Amino acid sequence: MNRHALNKRIAEATRDARVVKAVHEATWRKVDARVESLAKLPHAETLRERAGRIRQHVIENLPNYIEQFAERATANGAKVHFAADGGAACEIITRIARDHDAKLAVKGKSMTSEEIHLNDALESAGVRTVETDLGEFIVQIDHDRPSHIITPIIHKDRRQVARAMHRELNCDYTEDPEALTKIARRHLRDIFRRCDLGITGVNFAIAETGTVGVVESEGNGRMCLTLPRVLITLMGIEKVLPSFSDLEVFLQLLPRSATGERMNPYTTLWTGVNAGDGPREFHLVLLDNGRTRVLRDPVGRQALYCIRCSACLNICPVYERVGGHAYNATYPGPIGSILTPQLLGPGVHDSLPFASTLCGACAEVCPVRIPIPDVLLHLRGRAVEGGDGPTRPRGSCQERWIMRILAWAFQRPWAYRLGLSMARKVTRRLGEEGWCRRLPGYGAGWTLGRDVPLVQSESFREWWTNRSAGSKAPGESRGGSRP
Repeated sequence: MNRHALNKRIAEATRDARVVKAVHEATWRKVDARVESLAKLPHAETLRERAGRIRQHVIENLPNYIEQFAERATANGAKVHFAADGGAACEIITRIARDHDAKLAVKGKSMTSEEIHLNDALESAGVRTVETDLGEFIVQIDHDRPSHIITPIIHKDRRQVARAMHRELNCDYTEDPEALTKIARRHLRDIFRRCDLGITGVNFAIAETGTVGVVESEGNGRMCLTLPRVLITLMGIEKVLPSFSDLEVFLQLLPRSATGERMNPYTTLWTGVNAGDGPREFHLVLLDNGRTRVLRDPVGRQALYCIRCSACLNICPVYERVGGHAYNATYPGPIGSILTPQLLGPGVHDSLPFASTLCGACAEVCPVRIPIPDVLLHLRGRAVEGGDGPTRPRGSCQERWIMRILAWAFQRPWAYRLGLSMARKVTRRLGEEGWCRRLPGYGAGWTLGRDVPLVQSESFREWWTNRSAGSKAPGESRGGSRP
């Protein structure tokens, strides 16, 4: 996706007032809930520092921990498969489904499976795959895709949900959320009774024991884990942790950062297989899909610290305005802007690191302290140096000249004051009520999705000088000196 395509998607998103309103209200509720929840957690900042150190240590030593985890999981009865990319992972999983003559699969929420388009591969192999997380289920029956890591239907309202259920489930039309939830529950209970294959993702994996874990809010993940005769778990290799004592840290931070909850309603851990209890076969697919390539970059690999809490999405002024679909990627928002281009490789999504204001709010809320703005700048530089930047040659030339002129003016106070005076006159002719709706020429891109405040009639220095002059006693000089 180049700059032109990204700008087009952003423009379309900002014109949809319904989506803008829905995303704004939902994200800021999460922001407030996170602040309130973390305020009640003793030593929250100490925990965040510890979490960041753990993730850094894991990523710097990832091959060793993956080897240890695979060995322990195999010893506990899991069948471990390594997938170099999404195609290999889909092939492994569809082969397992065919070997067991599976026709109906239930699936827990998994962004990793979205990353490799697993549902499409299973459907092509004749395996009906049903999402059981309520949000993912609604996205699926509405032939849509998730717009948020934690809340897949953050961009939808109850009317859209009601229409989708009425159309696809042949139920009575209702917009009552409780009634809609009951309709989905009845439908999914029948699916659970008849399924023969379960598929889950992974939140955390423990290297020292070979244990895999998921955290969720609805209980559907636990149903996917226990009811089917065959269980397949798809895991990105970066999800591993060294020990159970490390897991304690993240189980305190993840729910508070994601939804503002003190703890997740359902935390499920499983280790291998147990005769007479749960699935008879457990297959664990460890997915690379570009992750080892990311490891080679000391700056870029910090994106792999992520625990998928979505706190950075909720606080981001860009995501809040455009929603997740504008990014055209599995992982939207700030974390997606640094993770997606690296997973997919150069030349695919190099424009995403430029979809940011660099305000730094994402780094402030990240529970593992990923310096997202630093990584964004690093990836921007890498894209431009490699010739894969999002700007056209002409645009690059214009931008270079603008920056040179600004640098020259900023070093000369008289030139800066003259430029400010000219900007004040120009913008006042273009704007109204304190805002400029559309800048001309090269500046048009800035006002594509935002309004620009008019230059004030009095600069701070002018205000300070006038204020100082006004405070002089009668008879004193009113000239004053500049601060």
